[in-house]
Amino acid sequence: MKPRKVVDIRLAPSREVVALVNQMDKAGGFMGKDLAEVAQIYVDMLSDKSCTKFLSFPAAPMATGMRGVIVDMVKEHMVDVIITTCGTLDHDLARSMGDYYHGSFNMDDAKVQKMGYHRLGNILVPLDDYGPAIERKMQPWLEDVYESGTKSLSTEELCSELGRSVEDEESLLYWASKKGVPIFIPGPMDGAVGSQVWLFANKHPDFGIDVIKDEKRLSDIVFESTRTGALVIGGGISKHHTIWWNQFKGGLDYACYVTTAVEYDGSLSGAQVREAVSWGKVKEKARQTTLYSEATIALPLIATYALTKTKRR
Repeated sequence: MKPRKVVDIRLAPSREVVALVNQMDKAGGFMGKDLAEVAQIYVDMLSDKSCTKFLSFPAAPMATGMRGVIVDMVKEHMVDVIITTCGTLDHDLARSMGDYYHGSFNMDDAKVQKMGYHRLGNILVPLDDYGPAIERKMQPWLEDVYESGTKSLSTEELCSELGRSVEDEESLLYWASKKGVPIFIPGPMDGAVGSQVWLFANKHPDFGIDVIKDEKRLSDIVFESTRTGALVIGGGISKHHTIWWNQFKGGLDYACYVTTAVEYDGSLSGAQVREAVSWGKVKEKARQTTLYSEATIALPLIATYALTKTKRR
């Protein structure tokens, strides 16, 4: 029997969620209070018309129903700039061409492979709908781009142009392109889409990805902003690139981290907001909180709360 299909979460205003999060704030206990604080800071960030809103996250959530939350945040103008990893493009494209399925953390991985799946946590990714499907999509698309005379793309341009070629209205690339929300991939080779670009460039050595152009664009966005804020999901390169560029303008004015990593190993992923203050990546007087929570639990509540409070629908 085929496993259950992964279905995206859809955002909708909910007074019940607002009431629950407000009660979590009043309850005063542990991470519930911090979740409420992140939600409230995010509302303030969205209400600040002079604030450029960054959202950063790694790829894994895009394999889950949280993809729908991020897509709806883009559709509802709750984010101005996205910084993420190449795997986000991989999962978004793969899920636009096929389905992912429910699995378990405790599955026998040798059997999983024989069944024709990759395992991502408790998500099953069909082998044929991932690497081979992305290759079938990317190679003709890259050929069309190249034949049009384009020999170089920034990752922002790659995401925007690729989004125009996606017909799936559940896709992040589709909606980011449609709404004019730039997506930056500071590590573009670290994923299936990046591998396809590399493969294409082997046939066409004059074709390449211009990451310097991305950095120029990011610097312009930051320096042209009156204030900046970031909702940072997880860690890694997408988190660091977000806070890194904001240090050159004195740091973020709003900063919320949602993470499961600890700070005691010195990792960037586990570093709390307060550490970023010492680097000038977050302002000393910024509205800020670090929430220790797994994002597929926290982000639907935070985004629903903010959507309802700002009455964006």
